[in-house]
Formats: sequence, structure tokens, C-alpha cells
Amino acid sequence: MICTTIRLAKRLFSPSHRAAMAFMFLVFGSVAHAADLSALKDQIEQALTRDSGVEMKVTAIEETPASGLVKVTLENGPVLYATEDGDHFVVGDLWSLGGNGLVNLSEKSRSEDRKRLVDAISPEDMIVFPAKGERRAYITVFTDTTCFYCQKLHQEVSALNDNGIEVRYLAYPRAGLDSDGARQLETAWCSSDRRATLTALKSGETRPEKTCADAPIAEQYQLGVEMGVRGTPAIVTSDGELIPGYKPAADIALMLGL
Repeated sequence: MICTTIRLAKRLFSPSHRAAMAFMFLVFGSVAHAADLSALKDQIEQALTRDSGVEMKVTAIEETPASGLVKVTLENGPVLYATEDGDHFVVGDLWSLGGNGLVNLSEKSRSEDRKRLVDAISPEDMIVFPAKGERRAYITVFTDTTCFYCQKLHQEVSALNDNGIEVRYLAYPRAGLDSDGARQLETAWCSSDRRATLTALKSGETRPEKTCADAPIAEQYQLGVEMGVRGTPAIVTSDGELIPGYKPAADIALMLGL
């Protein structure tokens, strides 16, 4: 039976090692068989906390389509898949081998979570460039004024709008909350004309810095971190798919099936 160590736990929760550990099975030392999901949750928390030396919180345990495996969601950590008796777990994506070919069930679940989180945000907390005419689709973009490819994508907004695609911006200062990008984003969100100010800042123009109590910069930045955003622009489609990096308007329309 293999016991996790502090060093291994640090590697496990490091994003750079998740893919490499996708098929590595670890054994929980002395974890009793779980009678139900609630008991299993407690046992996994105790085992991870004990062997890593860091308090680990399980926020949810759910059944999966895979017989004998449950989905374990950690607070501020990766998703694990554990055996129902709590003796083994695996880090990585869960795939289905069905009649329709390979289906990444983990990514499907992540997309559903992203859609739920993004759709819960009030449009008043976004900077929205509405579609012209009937809205056929929408994208939500984590953006930064100082990012070259964010500026490049912003030049495509008019073409996206012409194609019936609404563009909804969220703030993601890639250099952190104490950065020029964060201050510029707050200036845009606190302006009377948010769209014009954001466009000006992304065009390299300067604007007097503004602050306001209800600017959602920190909250949206944290949301991006939790959703796996690692850079800007990060595009979330209306189905919750995460598209990292810049894409031309024509490519985005194709991805949206337009």
C-alpha cells in the first residue's frame, strides 16, 4: 500500500503535473470502506489532510457513469476520481467509449460548470458589446487591456457583432490585481461609457484613473482562476467551452456553428 507524502501531494496539486499523473493510481493508507458518499467524503478529506500536512476540503462527491468510480471535487484543487470503497483514486480526465466515439466526460462537466458560473453573472457587471440585429450566440471573454492579443481580438468585435454574436467582457488582469492592467480595467468598469473607455485603453490611449466601490475586478479575476484561465484572452462559449487565446472572428463563428 502506497502512502502519499508531502512532496508528492505538492506535485499532485501542481497544474504542471496533472496531465502527467492522469493514469497514476494512489492508495489511501488505512481508509475504511465507505458506507455512503458522505462517509467517503470525510474519509478522503482526512486521508489527504493527514498525508499532505495541508488541510484538504472536498466540496462535492458525485456518482459517475463509470461503474465503481465517483467524482471528487476539491476546494481550489483538481477533480479526482475515487473508487467507491475509498481505497484508490486517479487524477485525470474520465472518458467514455460509446457508440459515438470517445467522449471526454470530465471536460463536458467542466463546460457545464463554466456555463453555470458565467451565466450567473449579471450583465451589469460585464462590459457588453451587443449583437447587431438578432443575437445568434454570445461569448464571454476574460480580458486585459495590456494584452496584445486581447487588443487584437477587440478589433474583431465589430465583425462578431455583425454576425449576431454578442461579446461580453470580464476582467482578468494577467499581471495580478496590483498591476497597470488591473487599474486600467477598473477605470473602464467605473466609467460612464464603459465600452468607449475599454476600446480607448485597448487602443493605447490613456485615461484618468477611476475607482469605484462596486468594480468587480477582483471577483472576476478570482472566477477566472477557479475556471482554469491561465492567460488572456480566454473565451467561454455559450455552451461553456473554454477557448484559450486569440481567434479571428470567422474562426469563432465556425466554433459556434454559425
